[in-house]
Amino acid sequence: MNDRLASVLAAIDAANSADPTMAPEGEPEALLYGKRMSAELDRIAPQAGELLRIAARGQHIERWTIPRRSYPEGREGYLAWRRRLAVFHGERVQELMTEAGYPPEDGARVASILRKEGLKRDPEVQLLEDVICLVFLRWYFADFAAGRDRDDLFRIVAKTARKMSAEGRARVAREFELPEELVPALAV
Repeated sequence: MNDRLASVLAAIDAANSADPTMAPEGEPEALLYGKRMSAELDRIAPQAGELLRIAARGQHIERWTIPRRSYPEGREGYLAWRRRLAVFHGERVQELMTEAGYPPEDGARVASILRKEGLKRDPEVQLLEDVICLVFLRWYFADFAAGRDRDDLFRIVAKTARKMSAEGRARVAREFELPEELVPALAV
């Protein structure tokens, strides 16, 4: 790992260390999420480039600073919140990249990846989305699923699968033991 990359990843981790929400594992939730994103990317795409590695680590940088409750309830409010987060995450990571010595075009590229521009068309954006979905399923799905009815879960798994590549969906089928009634949700 080169010095610039190490510097920007350390800066992202330092920013995420301020997350007031502690994970059960005993570290700030945003910090843990960033580490999980990097580990999953390393696992499924060890050849991933430097800029994608930065995007994966910065996917939820300082997410807690823009709480969901600051937007209206319902789908429109949720989507507005998610759009704002994508822009914020891109801007924040771009700022840290500039401080670490990256040229503006590299920061702009990472911001574009974090905004998920070109999903289904841009291989790096798609790989980041696959990593996001795998991290969700591996680390967060069980808690998320608790107390939800089967129809709601089926809809959520289907929506997640639609965002993934065919390779990502195949990985889910191989690596996760979804309840039998949810397996058809992987068919897109």
